[in-house]
Formats: sequence, C-alpha cells, structure tokens
Amino acid sequence: MNLYLIRHAHALAETEDAGRPLSAKGHAQVKSLAKFLRAKPAFAPAEVWHSPLARSRQTARLLAAALAPTAKISEIAGLEPENPPRTVAARLKPVRHDLAIVGHEPHLSLLAALLVTGAVTPDIFKLRKAAVLCLDREDAASPTAPWRVRWLLAPELLA
Repeated sequence: MNLYLIRHAHALAETEDAGRPLSAKGHAQVKSLAKFLRAKPAFAPAEVWHSPLARSRQTARLLAAALAPTAKISEIAGLEPENPPRTVAARLKPVRHDLAIVGHEPHLSLLAALLVTGAVTPDIFKLRKAAVLCLDREDAASPTAPWRVRWLLAPELLA
C-alpha cells in the first residue's frame, strides 16, 4: 500500500477571500504536479481523502480528475492544520489500497513523523505547498507495520 501525503497548492490570502480557495498560482502548481505524475506510474490512489477546507478540496479534486478519475474522493474530518495526527493514523490501519491524503501543515508533517518513527516529532518532515511525500508499509499485510519513506517530490523540482 502506498500512502501519498500531499500538501494543498498555493491559496489566496485570507484578506483576499476568507474561504482561501486556490490562487492562480495554486492551479498552475496542481497542473504542473499532475503533468509530472502522469508521465510516471508513481501515483495511482484508489481513494483520495481531503480536509474540509477549500484549498485542500480543490487540490484533491483537480489531481484526482487528472490522474485517478476512478478514485473515490472523500472529505475527512480531522485533516485540518491543528488536528492531532493520531486520529488519522488510526483510520489508516484497516486501509489496504493506495490512498492519497490532501491536507495542511503542520498536520501532514506530524502525521508522517508519527507513521515513520512512532512519535509525533516536529521538524522531521516539512511539506511545501504542492509537495507529495510517498510512504509505504514495510509489511503491507500488517496494519501495525512501520511505514517507510519511498520518495518526496518538492514543487521546485517541477520547474
């Protein structure tokens, strides 16, 4: 099972739009990310989870439409920036298919640290906007097996 942790793309400032949807730059970031991933067989989630916030929802839907049109897309509570990562980590235990989670910092980095090291340790990972961190389980059949880093795609590598 591959787990793709994706930080939402660039969004408008709260002063421009309180809902903070994707900006023109954010749309371009998602388009660039989709183009890169489409050329590689490295991204094929069966399901995409996203937070209730507009920028996360838009990033998830745009990526799924471009790369995984048959993927189930779900809004999941507990993916907001301030939420503790243990709730989502517990929800991952029964999942056996490739899954993408589109969310926010610091939640995604803390979730990655928890899955890989077993502790919510800040500053192990830092996901930039429109970055993708791919993890997998050392033993795919075991829901308690540790996760490991497969690859990290930073947005500046797409330019």
